[in-house]
Amino acid sequence: MTPAIRLGPLVFPADLLVLIAAAAVGLLAARLLSRRQADGSAPPDTGAVLSRALLIGLVVARLGFVWQYQAHFIENPLRILDLRDGGWAGMAGLGAAWIYTLYAALRRRAPRPALLVALALASAVWIGGGRWLAPAPQAQPKLAALALRQLDGAPAGLAAFQGKPTVINLWASWCPPCRREMPAFAAAQAANPGVNFVFLNQAETPPDVMQFLQQHAPSLRNVLLDPAGDASRQMSNRGLPATLFLDAQGRLVDLRVGELSAASLAQRLDAIQAPAGD
Repeated sequence: MTPAIRLGPLVFPADLLVLIAAAAVGLLAARLLSRRQADGSAPPDTGAVLSRALLIGLVVARLGFVWQYQAHFIENPLRILDLRDGGWAGMAGLGAAWIYTLYAALRRRAPRPALLVALALASAVWIGGGRWLAPAPQAQPKLAALALRQLDGAPAGLAAFQGKPTVINLWASWCPPCRREMPAFAAAQAANPGVNFVFLNQAETPPDVMQFLQQHAPSLRNVLLDPAGDASRQMSNRGLPATLFLDAQGRLVDLRVGELSAASLAQRLDAIQAPAGD
């Protein structure tokens, strides 16, 4: 399944839509399962309790991620508020949502079956959707077959980048999020010699690419051209930027459609590197 969904001219990361779907399912279930109490009075607003649980879960998930990668936020703490990078500690947030819901059910006399069933359904949609969207842990023959070029026009291929964890960034100079995340990639490339970084430009001419690199990313290495933009069409439904994370065996471990920060990039680098750190 594609990790991005196109709605007209807009391309959304599918994991974001799964999160929205999970919240919608939970709130709808809470509304449908709520019943009047035995004395005839209206029960507490189950939807409001669940909404607070979801909000608490999101806040804790973000703060858990920030705590884990705090070194990347020290210089500019306002980056904590920039949720575009997709940095979350999902299980911490899910645990916080359940703890609050159990507290509300026990202490506030909220309707327990409605709350618990609604949150269970939301959790199932979120976890199940995430697993459904996860890339299959196998090599990517689509990328291996791409007709790529070096900046000087010579043929190129991804076969040269084997034996180490590899990050493949699909980008274009006209794409604002691509430009914003480029410094994080340049720093990560310099700091992680045990990881291959490949920057696969999508459908731009060599002069345009070289001019951009000279002005904005002169230290970047392994910049290749995908003249037809086949990689973004096949892997991300033409959503840019998109970044593929491969382990040392060449298996696709993660695919992020959208902007990455230094912290969310570090999170994914941790996932693809071997336990020994090589």
